[in-house]
Amino acid sequence: MIPDDQHLEIGSLVFDGFDQIDLTGPFEVLSRIPNSSYRLVGAAEGPVRDMRGLRVLPDLTIAEPARLDVLHVPGGPGQEALMEDEEVLTWLRDQASGAGAVLSVCTGALLLGAAGLLQGRRATTHWSALHLLPFFGAVRDDRRVVVDDTWVFAGGVTAGIDGALRLAAELRGRQAAEVIQLGMQYAPEPPFDAGTPDTAPPEVLARAREAQGDLTARREGTARRVAERLGVRPVPATGGPSGTGG
Repeated sequence: MIPDDQHLEIGSLVFDGFDQIDLTGPFEVLSRIPNSSYRLVGAAEGPVRDMRGLRVLPDLTIAEPARLDVLHVPGGPGQEALMEDEEVLTWLRDQASGAGAVLSVCTGALLLGAAGLLQGRRATTHWSALHLLPFFGAVRDDRRVVVDDTWVFAGGVTAGIDGALRLAAELRGRQAAEVIQLGMQYAPEPPFDAGTPDTAPPEVLARAREAQGDLTARREGTARRVAERLGVRPVPATGGPSGTGG
């Protein structure tokens, strides 16, 4: 836990094609952490649009000087375009090296992996991309939230709220995190038990995997190129993109 009198600079990377809940879910938590400032950092100048068209205006860009105590990296299909963007990867490496904590949500983990920051770390990501984690030297963990030292990895989309609450507890203590949770009235009761590959009906899982198929194939191709660049020889994981298995 970080002393309450230590001010925290918290920043979230945003880019075209990110998933807004990967950003706004954790934002609801991170922006409420006591004695902190929160900023959006754009991968490029100007406003960005999320995968469904929501327009967001960053506070600054990665080209501007900033030193973050907490780095938050969301995911979304736009992550794919940044996997081999050396300016973004360099910024991630620089910020992660100085940050006291890192929060990855969904396929934001793949961006951190492309920057060479996952080697030897236990991590999770969206169920459709879990099988790609070994390409970045990470230890795949299928849990919804995974904590590795001061790094917190959240699975797909809504898991970012859970991950951010875990991080808030690490930073300011459990009670502070619980106050944030209560203020958000975060007590989910989903109407259907179809939120994971293990609980979704087979026909639902099949349709979801089909919808993700082209993007997953592109991500795997990029992951293989990154693995070659990093010199990683991934150990094949069982279960593939279904999210099941080790």
